[in-house]
Amino acid sequence: MYVAIGIVVVIVSIAGGYVMEHGQFGVLFQPAELVIIGGAAVGTFVTGSSKKTISLTIKALTGIFGGHELDKKAYVELLLLLNEIFFKVKREGFLAIESDIDHPEESEVFKKYHTVASSASTVNFICDNFRTIISSNMTPHELENLMEIDIAAQEHDAIIPAAALTKVSDALPALGIVACVLGVVLTMGKISEPPEVLGHSIGAALVGTFLGVLLSYGFVGPVATNLENKAKEHEAYLNVIKTAILAMASGAAPQSAVESARRAIPLADRPGFEELNEEIKNWKGNQ
Repeated sequence: MYVAIGIVVVIVSIAGGYVMEHGQFGVLFQPAELVIIGGAAVGTFVTGSSKKTISLTIKALTGIFGGHELDKKAYVELLLLLNEIFFKVKREGFLAIESDIDHPEESEVFKKYHTVASSASTVNFICDNFRTIISSNMTPHELENLMEIDIAAQEHDAIIPAAALTKVSDALPALGIVACVLGVVLTMGKISEPPEVLGHSIGAALVGTFLGVLLSYGFVGPVATNLENKAKEHEAYLNVIKTAILAMASGAAPQSAVESARRAIPLADRPGFEELNEEIKNWKGNQ
């Protein structure tokens, strides 16, 4: 939602200022410039990317306008899911959650928490680590190392689209200059034309530079930054899960393990102690 709002603000601000100075939009409408800059940008992206990078970038871009925000509500939902799993383990043992972690899409526990269940990487992270606890004799320290490796691997993939788009953003001003130079070359072929014809042709050429800079700093660059921030937010989200599971594996009671996880949540999204306790009491009351 905020991405769409930002794009609208950029367009309205630039177009509004242009109109205030009595600018003519017809001059800015240069399809050939867009073909040159846009096509070259796509070409440089494909040339500099592997099949994996292209796939990850397309997937990231399709989800940038939607999906769930990792806000306080999402973190509360995560803590309640972990709390329910921990209590189930405490009451019935680890074998009681085998069906939940083997088939999370059919689990009544996961179905209650849509934000968590909608993220395949989050569900896999939770389930894989519980499978490890059940099927091996790993110490908490060994489990922590394993989870850190997993988080680093996920972070590596998550940051690839942002890095790829940043490279494209860096190239766009130069591609705009390429389009501008081509426009000047065409203008030189009209050197014998009247000044008004030359002026229009030079203006059309300069639109190339304008578009290259605008696309770079107004659209592609900010989108790359947005994807980078989302990757960092997801890493923080996984660290909360890691903290909770490690506390549980070390012998902490369910509520203590959840409290440890709450402390790992970034301050801007962290629910208060009483706020979380109230949510857990409501959960217990519905059992």
